[in-house]
Amino acid sequence: MRAAVAITEAVVPERAGELADLRFRALLSAEAWAALPLAVRRRFSKRMTGGATVAYRGGVAAVRASAAGRLLAEAARLIGGPLPLVFEPGASVVTVTEDHVGQGQVWTRLYARRSGFPQVIHSAKRFAGPTGLEEYVGSGVGMALTVAVEDAALVFRSAFYFVTLAGLRVRLPRWAEPGRLTILHRDLGDGAFAFTLALDHPWLGRLIEQDAVFRDA
Repeated sequence: MRAAVAITEAVVPERAGELADLRFRALLSAEAWAALPLAVRRRFSKRMTGGATVAYRGGVAAVRASAAGRLLAEAARLIGGPLPLVFEPGASVVTVTEDHVGQGQVWTRLYARRSGFPQVIHSAKRFAGPTGLEEYVGSGVGMALTVAVEDAALVFRSAFYFVTLAGLRVRLPRWAEPGRLTILHRDLGDGAFAFTLALDHPWLGRLIEQDAVFRDA
């Protein structure tokens, strides 16, 4: 009876109407998906319709960047500023909206500053490409992402970068890549989750690292 109850608790909520988006689930094996906490499965199974937006409020607890990382973040402003430029703890908000054009999701991250306007980062996740998931950061620049489950956390890693020019997509050689990007989503319980971003270069080491905590709105 206890086993039957456990199965019911794990399966029935995922069949509910609120969990109508199976696109992230399709990127993982059934075993890997089941290894994620239910709260994580809920967050990555929400289909936003009719212009609805999901918001997560929280803050950056720590952010670290080497000199090379800060230079890279500044240079990346030429393609829309996809890397953190606020190198101090502070309030943050993440919103997710359905991308009807790219058949994916638009992610917007707002980082407050102690003075001046906050930094806003836009990117679009699209379920396409050889890995099944790509993230576009602006000016035709994007990256293919792999998805895995490690220690009950959902982990995204860059597989390669590409640039689209005049309709032609060109994959960047390894030496031209800014580094390997790793994003970790770990549930903390009680509606909270940790978001960790790290960019590692094969020669220059860790360029940027950001630790933040958000809550379900």
